[in-house]
Amino acid sequence: MQQYTLNKACVFEGKGLHTGCLSRMSVCPAPADTGIRFVRKDIGEHAVIQAVAEQVSSTARSTTLAQNGVEVHTVEHLLSALTGLGIDNALIEIEGQEVPILDGSARPYVEAFAACGLQAQEAPRRYVTLPSPVEVRDEKTGSWVRIEPAKVSRYEVTADFGSRVLGVQNAHWDGSPAYAEQIAPCRTFVFFHELEFLAANGLIKGGDVDNAIVIVEHPVTQEQVDRMTELFGQPHLSVSDNGYLSNLTLHFPNECGRHKLLDLIGDLRLTGGFLNARVTAFKPGHTINTQAARAVRALLSQTESV
Repeated sequence: MQQYTLNKACVFEGKGLHTGCLSRMSVCPAPADTGIRFVRKDIGEHAVIQAVAEQVSSTARSTTLAQNGVEVHTVEHLLSALTGLGIDNALIEIEGQEVPILDGSARPYVEAFAACGLQAQEAPRRYVTLPSPVEVRDEKTGSWVRIEPAKVSRYEVTADFGSRVLGVQNAHWDGSPAYAEQIAPCRTFVFFHELEFLAANGLIKGGDVDNAIVIVEHPVTQEQVDRMTELFGQPHLSVSDNGYLSNLTLHFPNECGRHKLLDLIGDLRLTGGFLNARVTAFKPGHTINTQAARAVRALLSQTESV
């Protein structure tokens, strides 16, 4: 298969989920073999960050990349969209420190990329092919990610938060175009009881019920709902009977599980390309996802040096 890039630049504007700061971002065509690169245009043309696992600097509720002292936050939804649509090369020019959260999913990116169209390039796709399986485990949380060599890619996720509302959710993707309809629309989520802690630690400054699913696991008081109303700056918040804030309608019954799959696809793009692998994950999150991506790159580096 050939490599692909975009026909033209796609522009996005919006606030960051965690910083709350406005950003303007152009996802631009790039030459073959460029891969995915970010440029912090507000700093200068030299402020380039390559989207590979070695550049991960933080996984506190999102994936942050940093290179030569320059950072860009919350890259996972964009990387997932690029992967889901089969885009090998893109230059992402961003004025601001965080990728816009938009509606909390990858759908706005997918729709824009599909509308502008893709351009085939005169170079074969560089697949990430493993010589042997890679497995990363977190004994404390019980999370694990296993990546096994395969002729075609397949991702399988089990999300289990011990949640009364969510239950255990499974999701999968076989590398097909179904990503656009079945995975991209799935929004990020947070538990109601986490909100105060996250806000106190300088996160979710740009969060609201328009860009995140809020799960209410335990009974809450009106005072708590009023506090969230103040935090989000949105009036008339309420808790629905099905355990979601503000009478939310889910896109899929397992939307949260599908979003964990969306994140995993984006984080594993940090292996440096498209995985020829079967990926199986239990309770995945940004930390273990990016550790797995780093382990893949370390294995490939060792193999090349032999």
